[in-house]
Amino acid sequence: MPRVCEFCGKRTRVGNHVTRRGLAKAKGGVGRRVTGRSKRKFEPNLQLVRAVVNGSVKRVRICTRCLKSGKIVKPS
Repeated sequence: MPRVCEFCGKRTRVGNHVTRRGLAKAKGGVGRRVTGRSKRKFEPNLQLVRAVVNGSVKRVRICTRCLKSGKIVKPS
């Protein structure tokens, strides 16, 4: 099952972790130098919750932003 929000479509994104060394120029150094880049993932904060979808209760994977904004209706 993919890590995707079923309401807004938010999914895993990829980026880089940048490693630097040195002292910033503003602090009196010669500047920061990039010494390496490695791949990393930004994963959405998904929760498995029970929600009313099309009149029936089912479990959905939903991101916390959709959960907080009230895009789903929880069963009572």
